[in-house]
Amino acid sequence: MRVTHPPHCARSRVSLHKNPKKTLMRQLIAGSAVIIGLGTIAACPAAATEAESRTACAALATLDTPAFRVDTAEWVASDASLPAHCLFRVTLNPRPSSIDGVSLGIGFELRLPLEWNGRFLFQGGGGLNGVLNPALGNVPGAPSALARGFAVVSTDGGHRGRSMVDSSFAVDQQAKLDFAYQAVQRTTYEAKNIINRFYGRAPEYSYFMGCSTGGREGMLAAQRLPLEFDGVVAGNPAFNLTRIAVNQVYSLQTVTRIAPLGADGKPDLSRAFTDAQLKAVADAVTAQCDALDGLADGMINDFEACGFDPGSLQCGAAGNDAGGQCLAEPQVEALRDIFGGARNSSGESLYGPFPFDTGIASSAWRSMHLGTDGRPPANATLGADTLRLFAMTPARPDLDPLEFDFDRDAAATAETAAINDAIATLHSTFAGRGGKLIVYHGLSDQGMSAGALIDWYAKITPRDDEGPHDWARMFFVPGMTHCAGGQATDTFDMLTAIQAWVEEGEAPDRIIATGSAFPGVTRPLCPYPKVARYDGGDPNSADSFSCR
Repeated sequence: MRVTHPPHCARSRVSLHKNPKKTLMRQLIAGSAVIIGLGTIAACPAAATEAESRTACAALATLDTPAFRVDTAEWVASDASLPAHCLFRVTLNPRPSSIDGVSLGIGFELRLPLEWNGRFLFQGGGGLNGVLNPALGNVPGAPSALARGFAVVSTDGGHRGRSMVDSSFAVDQQAKLDFAYQAVQRTTYEAKNIINRFYGRAPEYSYFMGCSTGGREGMLAAQRLPLEFDGVVAGNPAFNLTRIAVNQVYSLQTVTRIAPLGADGKPDLSRAFTDAQLKAVADAVTAQCDALDGLADGMINDFEACGFDPGSLQCGAAGNDAGGQCLAEPQVEALRDIFGGARNSSGESLYGPFPFDTGIASSAWRSMHLGTDGRPPANATLGADTLRLFAMTPARPDLDPLEFDFDRDAAATAETAAINDAIATLHSTFAGRGGKLIVYHGLSDQGMSAGALIDWYAKITPRDDEGPHDWARMFFVPGMTHCAGGQATDTFDMLTAIQAWVEEGEAPDRIIATGSAFPGVTRPLCPYPKVARYDGGDPNSADSFSCR
């Protein structure tokens, strides 16, 4: 898919004088500018040289105020992977913190390339944020957004913590609001203002691209900032994070219930299932469902037609024996519960189901649900802490996750959900002004439900009888774990796809993917509910598949 960029004026020599009114007046007297906010856009300004851009970059430091603390304003020379650009870091409203190891204030990093293509990309975060990742706009297997000429911004989500999974910040009201949505909102406005000042014009097109927490932020951008972005890509989105935390504890309780006791007399979660048993489940799923798309190739495209039940592997059933790979009845029930998703005692879903896929045999699934010898599963650490400190209001740092009551305690997540979860379905302004949304999700995601995402997608508006396909499309990636990895073709260029849709009107009817798990193989990712079906021909080529 080729994207041709519309012509645009070269960048102007933007003055960064501390008095913007004087700057604006000089430009107006010269007869070359029109007012846009506090910045200016030259009618067709002369291109800035690298020396002039270096000077303009350094001048960004003069914007420093107590509420707009400039941390970095320096020029970065080009190298083999990145173009010459201005690196600008700032902290908005830095303030004292009483939380050990956590600093407060919205930090963002903005990179402004010398050869700007007129486009802006907001790069989403990950985990619980708390770190400021380089604003590069990386694309798997393709040049980064910065290398393509985008101005790129990233944010720490309103705090700097000990790690990306440190939830201690959430006891602070403003830090929680910043992580939920305000860091995205304020970073968007401030980054666009700096772009306007630096280049002398606003971005022609604005995009948001992220995975996991970045996917949630992207969905929030479409839902709560519908005037700010032309295109959004949301991958494996943690869009309902409060319910993800509830579900993680549900899995934790389920595994604890069946785990054998260790030498210390406590349940050893890592031994709830052996690796051989998990591989047997993956092999059985593959044997039953792989060829439903017309080709047995190790990837289950037609996942909704699969209908796999782990009861087929129960010891003594269908000829199974106790040779180390069959499942005891409690293990069968546990897998049904884990893949069915969290429920209350009345059987009502509190989250959403997971498809059985090849990823159950991956180290990612074990690390999330079971842990390894001597190391607890992520559900017992990240999941429990996210629930106790972030999802519940008020925070309950001493809550034993094994005592969480799914009838009584789930309601305590409602307040956080209201500010944080990207579950809104109305997109009339975003879609009405031409906004486009691509959502993708790995079918072997070890922690986030494809079923919950399908349920949300079925409700979003505007839509017609066929769905929201004129402005939103969703793609599932067989075998892919969280954001990447697994037995999958997990390498694809969603940035090019969203650009072509927004700027060229080329809707993504199929997106070509590759992956190190399948060398030399290409596959089409198809817009849901279509799946890739084999038509005959070279089994390694995407050309042999159609989306039906």
